[in-house]
Amino acid sequence: MKPFVPRRLEPVAYGLLLTGMMSCVVSGISTAIASGVHGGFFLRWMSAWAPSWAVAFPVVLVVAPLVRRILKRIVAA
Repeated sequence: MKPFVPRRLEPVAYGLLLTGMMSCVVSGISTAIASGVHGGFFLRWMSAWAPSWAVAFPVVLVVAPLVRRILKRIVAA
């Protein structure tokens, strides 16, 4: 497949994919612990995941520059 995201948008695409995958896994685990894995689990999971991702993505876009600055101070060159 030919790349279609411009290089300048790579950090945004990275954040979108990372938060999507992480929020999916975490919401699935949390939903399973809270309500068990039985009938209707998938719908409950997706209902938890969608708003989680909607929050996680903009938070990562805002917090990522701060994390990069902190890492520059604590990671040896």
